[in-house]
Amino acid sequence: MFLTFTQKSFILIDSKKTFGVGLGNSSGNLWLGAFVGFIIIVVLGWFLPVIGHLIGGFVAGLIARGGMGRGALAGFLAGIFGGIVFAILATVVAGIAGTFLGGLLGGLLGGLLGVIVGLVVIVLSAIGAIVAAIGGLIGGAIAK
Repeated sequence: MFLTFTQKSFILIDSKKTFGVGLGNSSGNLWLGAFVGFIIIVVLGWFLPVIGHLIGGFVAGLIARGGMGRGALAGFLAGIFGGIVFAILATVVAGIAGTFLGGLLGGLLGGLLGVIVGLVVIVLSAIGAIVAAIGGLIGGAIAK
């Protein structure tokens, strides 16, 4: 096994597998930026609600690269991930709880309640996602 470096990437060559990772390509990874930004928002969001979203979006935009639009998209995705995950969990948990408490009709009503709660959470998390998108816009502008 050996490691070779080129100007923009490195390649780890094993006897059976080859792994390549880009280090300096012109466009970053949108989804990686959104995920890292989401983690930063989760960590900083508890202590600094608005500033945590702004910093998470900024980092997402830096990682995504490619300009202001791509940075804003990465920041928005970073900000909205939590709402989407919570909406899915609320729907599933409310449906299961309704099924245990009230049978089939309870499951349907519980699932409907979960969907309503999930939609409210997504709308409320969109506010934080807009702040994160502003941070991503700034980060994308700097990274370009």
